[in-house]
Amino acid sequence: MSDKKNYGFTTTILHSDRRKAIEHGSLHKPVHTSVTFGYNDARQLASVFQGKEPGFRYGRQGNPTIAALEDKITRMEDGVGTLCFATGMGAIGAVFQALLRAGDHVVSSSFLFGNTNSLWQTVAGQGVAVDFVDATEVANVEAALTPATRVVFVETIANPRTQVADLARIGKLCAERGILYVVDNTMTTPYLFRPKSVGAGLVVNSLTKSIGGHGNALGGSLTVTGAYDWNNYPNIAANYKRAAPAQWGLAQLRAKALRDFGASLGPEAAHHIAVGAETLALRMERTCANALALAQMLEADERVAAVYYPGLASHPQHGVATELFKSYGSLFSFELKENIDCFDFLDRMTIAVSASNLGDTRTLVIPVAHTIFFEMGAERRASMGIAESLIRVSVGIEDTADLLADFKGAL
Repeated sequence: MSDKKNYGFTTTILHSDRRKAIEHGSLHKPVHTSVTFGYNDARQLASVFQGKEPGFRYGRQGNPTIAALEDKITRMEDGVGTLCFATGMGAIGAVFQALLRAGDHVVSSSFLFGNTNSLWQTVAGQGVAVDFVDATEVANVEAALTPATRVVFVETIANPRTQVADLARIGKLCAERGILYVVDNTMTTPYLFRPKSVGAGLVVNSLTKSIGGHGNALGGSLTVTGAYDWNNYPNIAANYKRAAPAQWGLAQLRAKALRDFGASLGPEAAHHIAVGAETLALRMERTCANALALAQMLEADERVAAVYYPGLASHPQHGVATELFKSYGSLFSFELKENIDCFDFLDRMTIAVSASNLGDTRTLVIPVAHTIFFEMGAERRASMGIAESLIRVSVGIEDTADLLADFKGAL
């Protein structure tokens, strides 16, 4: 398949593997389970280890199956290069592990996935200062910056209350200050939004979620977009500056987060995710349409206290989401009126599954305060606007009429 033509999103991903030679004419990159790679020429082995030529060293730093997936993600995000990790949290942890040092400062959105919030709390106890701000307004981010700020971290659409960060203005601010802008694109996926378009230098994707899409493999990725000048980043070690500056961050992340820390993706999981990624656009079209229909129905129901979905005109960041995203995502949350028990409601559902995951083909529902955000405590939940009755919905690809009937019947 020619690399010279500009194909559409799905065509590009579907035929990505065939842009390079594949063993025996296979349409998918085969699963390479070997963790070590031999060379007939010992000098070539040394050259690969020194980064003078491409090649595989050891499974902890990648193999052909994982490299094929990394190439897919890079094409999705229009990036320079991608590294895959065992989980999405492994990818986020790699930012701390490879790029931050004691005395550095991070500004993070306060509206975060619970485990990401927990990770930054851990980081704050290890010598890196972290300030949490309301990232829906760029002024809050700017006010928190210090001379030691190395990273600004936001999610595109927050999980679970769906706040949308002031993505473009934060990107402009980071560019003016030479700060690395890291955007978690999991809730939107590269199909709905490319963070590179707002200046993100590093993009996080939890591959477990919509990109893999079938709840059968864990994985995460970091994509270097080329939008950030790594000459501005003070923590790059001299031995990772041998290549062009666009590759410096990637080289240090591969060494420090994969070689040293070992949060490596396995080839079997990489294969599952790569195959799932082929239908990302098709699934997102369906799940976004289902999510909007459900959110509109629930917003009109007198038994529902509030619905949080960027696709609704009532959402505070509806305008920003409309301007930036192709659609509004497959996740929303809602609160029931005080006299309705959220557990009773969930137990009455017959299609939606009470489970903790996002971006699955099946619709998944979970009582947020009592499960994934329970550990952070009532005070922190209240500061994030998470009510005791809040239910998060990850919408699947079921027939729309069936989903509407299921939620209506449970109400």
